[in-house]
Amino acid sequence: MSGSDIASSGGRRKKGAGQDAVLFDRDLSSLPPALRWREWMNRIEAVIFASATPVDRATLARVVGPECNIDLIIDDIREELRGRPYDLVAVAGGWHHRTRSAYATAIRASGAATQPMAGFNQQEAMILIAIGYYQPVTRSELSTMFGKEVSRDTIAGLRQAKLITSGPRSPTPGAPYTYVTTPSFLSAFGFDTLRDLPDIEMLEDSGLLNRKKVADDLDMMATRLDEDDADD
Repeated sequence: MSGSDIASSGGRRKKGAGQDAVLFDRDLSSLPPALRWREWMNRIEAVIFASATPVDRATLARVVGPECNIDLIIDDIREELRGRPYDLVAVAGGWHHRTRSAYATAIRASGAATQPMAGFNQQEAMILIAIGYYQPVTRSELSTMFGKEVSRDTIAGLRQAKLITSGPRSPTPGAPYTYVTTPSFLSAFGFDTLRDLPDIEMLEDSGLLNRKKVADDLDMMATRLDEDDADD
């Protein structure tokens, strides 16, 4: 194929993509209101079902008319899914198809291949929850919370799984990196926002977190710094 043929072919592809965007009817103004609403419901559910990650509002808005109320569409879809083993759930600032937790045992018993989830153990899950509460937080502060060292390998594994990422440098001596959670963290735990995290007092009462120990250690460190400055 000659250069001019390739250029012509590329031009046709670009033109075709542009035509698809123009020809896609978001408004569906030719349909009666009831049928239009039903088609918008079908489109939104299809997009969410096909996506491997939560779908945000801006993405869904591309397939419906500007006067479409996406929240009401989601409510109607969820109403139709009532009694089904799956639902549309709000996670990580979007919506995702999720199997209802009541059927988790049946799915595991079947041995069917499922979408891989982040393979973290209970300790890693608690570290993630702690980062969610206290972010931005350093590895040293996490170690203090749990009364034992949180290893670099553990942090590296959570970063590799894209559940946490680096935050701003801490103002403490040495300016260590802090860590913050990502949208993938919200999705993995089924949270829509960080406000959905469980009650921190419950975790402290169970002995899983020790917020007072962290505060005491930070106060002690500040006192030592003040004493060093006074000596200088």
